[in-house]
Amino acid sequence: MTNLIVREDTAVEPAVAPTFTSNAIELRGIVKTYGSEVALHELDLDIRDGEFFCLLGPSGCGKTTTLNIIGGFVGTTGGTVRIAGEDVTKKSPNRRPVNTVFQSYALFPHLTVIENVAFGLRMARVSKAERTRRAQDALDLVGLGAFSSRPVAKLSGGQAQRVAVARALVNKPKVLLLDEPLGALDLKLRKRLQTELSIIQRQVGTTFVFVTHDQEEAMALADRIAILNEGRIEQMGTPEEIYRTPRTRFVAEFIGESNILNGRRVGTEFELENGARVPIAATASADTTALVVRPESLRIDADGFLDAEIVSRAYLGSITRVVLKLAGSEQLVVSTISDHALEHLDESTLEIGRRVRVSWSLKAAHPIAEH
Repeated sequence: MTNLIVREDTAVEPAVAPTFTSNAIELRGIVKTYGSEVALHELDLDIRDGEFFCLLGPSGCGKTTTLNIIGGFVGTTGGTVRIAGEDVTKKSPNRRPVNTVFQSYALFPHLTVIENVAFGLRMARVSKAERTRRAQDALDLVGLGAFSSRPVAKLSGGQAQRVAVARALVNKPKVLLLDEPLGALDLKLRKRLQTELSIIQRQVGTTFVFVTHDQEEAMALADRIAILNEGRIEQMGTPEEIYRTPRTRFVAEFIGESNILNGRRVGTEFELENGARVPIAATASADTTALVVRPESLRIDADGFLDAEIVSRAYLGSITRVVLKLAGSEQLVVSTISDHALEHLDESTLEIGRRVRVSWSLKAAHPIAEH
């Protein structure tokens, strides 16, 4: 596959670090119902100008509905949509300053690559010389400048995806909507194109709104993520904020792998369901009902404060994944140990059936209070 090449002489606007000083999109009180079914519950959302924003969640959570409402493909039952400060709630898709890249790409098979990219400009009655120049610049931006005369039927999946992005960007929209555009690609190509999409977005400075159900993809791409569940935003923040400080059990379980230890706060400690007590941060609320400890934070060492038994172990290349059962309980917890840390452990320490002690640093246990 052709590598991404950004020409210095391209007419596309130069890369500018996003400042996020204003909102590209504002959703206020958005409600969407289909008969008696509520798809979105009074959703409020601000997406900043120039940021790469991801809508993330399981199937049926409302993320694609939200994207389609921004694009004008689906009307609202209630609420207001503003793009670049303008109320576009009642405007059709072609009257909104947005373009969309779908998973299917929707390229015209009878046209060449450059004809596909220039199609929207032709419909807008841009002169032939101007649309050819702009289409070529857009292809150069996505690293396909040498493919302009190729029939789209002879493109690979990754190349077709980049042509679709070039076609969407050639009109210089305020917002680019991407509805799981990498979903049909194999894992290796998908990861490569994630990097390329991120570079392209920062090069053009356009606001990208990206829908995905893939947590790793959202974490790799987004400046901020909104996690949706049953038509509501569970949490919104940077990838690091969402991973390290999940606000709800749903977020903790949906983003990455988590050890969720149920119990209650007792004085300066947290009492687990098996009766064991572990340290808890002084800032944790009195009604804390669970601690979230990520696998990479769970340590196996002689100074640990919990007893456990190793029930399985798997070598995964850069890490070893160890599953343990807490003493006096059926609860399983997971520890991931890096190769470097593994070098400092006696090999017999990780034998299946061996009883060990586990612990974590105080700041690694994130408290959750759910009523």
